[in-house]
Amino acid sequence: MPGGEVLRDERWARMAWSRIVEPQTVMARDAIRAHGAVDALERLLAGAEPDGGRYAQRIEALHISQARHALARLHVRVVIPGDDEWPPGLDQLAEPPICLYVKGDLDLSIADGSVAVVGSRAATSYGLSVAADLGEGLAHRGVTVVSGAAFGIDAAAHRGSLAAGGPTVAVLARGLDRPYPQAHDGLLRDIAANGVVVSELPPGWAPYRARFIARNRLIAAMSVGTVVVEAGLRSGSLNTAKEARELSRHVAAVPGPVTSVQSAGCHTLLRETGATLVTDSAEVLDVMGRLGFDAVEPARAPVTLESELDDTARAVWSAVPVRTSADLTKLERLTALDPATLLSVLGRLSVLGLVERRGEGWRKVPQGRVEGTKSGSRPSDPPGR
Repeated sequence: MPGGEVLRDERWARMAWSRIVEPQTVMARDAIRAHGAVDALERLLAGAEPDGGRYAQRIEALHISQARHALARLHVRVVIPGDDEWPPGLDQLAEPPICLYVKGDLDLSIADGSVAVVGSRAATSYGLSVAADLGEGLAHRGVTVVSGAAFGIDAAAHRGSLAAGGPTVAVLARGLDRPYPQAHDGLLRDIAANGVVVSELPPGWAPYRARFIARNRLIAAMSVGTVVVEAGLRSGSLNTAKEARELSRHVAAVPGPVTSVQSAGCHTLLRETGATLVTDSAEVLDVMGRLGFDAVEPARAPVTLESELDDTARAVWSAVPVRTSADLTKLERLTALDPATLLSVLGRLSVLGLVERRGEGWRKVPQGRVEGTKSGSRPSDPPGR
């Protein structure tokens, strides 16, 4: 059974707890709240905690000195509540993590004001493109992207953020001694070099289904909101969205083709939970960004010379033919306007370059020659925040 002065330290006592109990263990939460991590651990080791006997094998295998050496070798640090880089949103969880294992060149406080982007592993090319664009757009605006480094949407969001030079946070459902998935070894190295890789599980612990579910609550809690890009009806990303709603975080979803099973979960979120429909990073920040700073104008169709015409001018312009010309008599019949009004409107349309006079008749100016089209749609890539 382990002991020693090292366990009188809050950080290492919490690390010991994390190597004994599973995430979201209510007994551990209650004991630490009641007695503090150090005294609660002593009670557990002494057999004073109810139901503590089930952890006898883990306690017997607990070697804190070896665990600390392993952390140093892996360049992994232990972050606990009260540390400057501890994400305060985690304290709102019913069962917050006992501690976090963190690897990366940046401080975990980069998660402040972050946005989670999650979705299906079996993503379509559409979903991958949208997720990458969201990651890149959020990074351009100075927002950290949080995700789970899984195949599909998660990886695309991380890569989009990295491509824009932004930091990103990967939250894993296994210990940080091995990459997960193995194929993302290079991606996780890039994330650690430009952001943070984090887990509440100690090195050596493998990913199980229950640990993925527990991991999802961390993604939801450390960000200001969650965007689901693609999700089937049983996607784990819907669990992340559920956790976000329960924490009063923003939840948004990207719509997909109505025929796509990969987007069925997103459509359910939009239809049944009141999630906000978003299509790009500007709309995400309109919902989740800083009030008064990240709001965007509603998307509009491009503003053209024709769209700026009043009803009378639009009626005259519509009546003027394209290929042939029409004289005033014909245009009077088509528009039911008197000659003076008709000539006045034609004059204005001519000044705008929309119609031209040909002999005794009038015709539209071909589209390629019309100048002065104004764009009123929202910019796809506005300046950074």
